[in-house]
Amino acid sequence: MLIKLALASLKDRKSSVILSLMAMAVSIFVLLGVEHVRHQAKESFSNTISGTDLIVGARTGRLNLLLYSVFRIGNPTNNISWQSFQTIKSDSKVKWAIPLSLGDSHKGFRVLGTTQDYFQYFSYGKQRSLHFEKGEAFHDIFNVVLGSKVADDLGYKLGDKIILAHGIAKTSFSLHQDKPFIVTGILATTGTPVDQTLHVSLQGLEAIHTDWQGTQASTQHTGNTFKSERLQPQSITAIMLGLESKITTFKVQRNINQYKQEALLAIMPGVALSELWQMMAILEDALFLISILVFVSACLGISAMLLSSIRERKKEIALLRVIGASPIFLFLLIELEVLLILVASIILGSGVLAGSLLLSQNYIESTFGLYIGINVFSASSLYFIALILSASIIISVTPFLIGHKKLQVKSL
Repeated sequence: MLIKLALASLKDRKSSVILSLMAMAVSIFVLLGVEHVRHQAKESFSNTISGTDLIVGARTGRLNLLLYSVFRIGNPTNNISWQSFQTIKSDSKVKWAIPLSLGDSHKGFRVLGTTQDYFQYFSYGKQRSLHFEKGEAFHDIFNVVLGSKVADDLGYKLGDKIILAHGIAKTSFSLHQDKPFIVTGILATTGTPVDQTLHVSLQGLEAIHTDWQGTQASTQHTGNTFKSERLQPQSITAIMLGLESKITTFKVQRNINQYKQEALLAIMPGVALSELWQMMAILEDALFLISILVFVSACLGISAMLLSSIRERKKEIALLRVIGASPIFLFLLIELEVLLILVASIILGSGVLAGSLLLSQNYIESTFGLYIGINVFSASSLYFIALILSASIIISVTPFLIGHKKLQVKSL
């Protein structure tokens, strides 16, 4: 009976109820959206790389080195000589070293020059290794391995030919048309910037830039003539290092930072990530405060609607009192109405949020390199939903007490 009466009452006041529902749905959308994006972005950044003890690059800011080497965001200030890479790799404390070379692109996706060690030692998430969905790693100079998103978005398959472009612009007129690459492998989805990267050999990058003059293709070399040449890069962008023992991390880092032949910087990815989130803390707190203020304003709107409805329903309430309805029954009726509005608002707000994330997921991933899942019901979001329900029910007590006292005074 109580539920039927609450539904009938809400239907009778549908105009004000719809406005309150929309206001609450917007506040829930903002609150859950900020929390979900914050949590997913942090998780996405944290899961991008694991098992790498040090990242080495030309001396620059720690965050800049982390962003361009791992997340493909920004550009390096300088390169590392190949001789320095060989020296660092030959250190007895170094277990493996992965050279990275950036600078070219293909239709807005970054091209990474590296070695086959990349597919063997690079890991993400919780020590998860890279796996091939199709094909295998590059074995020839003009082979390319695609990330899953590159293959999906551009519709590439094994055996297709790809023309790389000089620079990282989405639209480029400096194409290496005379030296196409053949797709030999497609990596499984990782939810990291690896999905948006084309992987080629260091020799492949050297080959396409040999005798290359701006937008003009080389006429001295073709794809076949390079196979007999030893193409050794003169410089690379960064190095990922795995050490024999974690205990030696600080010693190796100090030796690299004091490297006399070249100005180098070695960073620990975990420490750099922590520094990044410390810088983002102010922005996180500001967004969270805004969402809380939106939620509070929506709660105050519901309170005003309830107080107004109680005044409008004084005859209805008086009639319920005449037929024996107790103050507790009336209180439960008001609380049930608030609960129904809240449940509907949560369903609407979370549904719109999930739909918005689904529509913008590809854009966020391609633009910012972040994977934002559409499942908005995580542990933290459920906690916020419980907090929203509790706060709204408590706030709705005030208009009932005010309205009930006024009705009592008038009846006397």
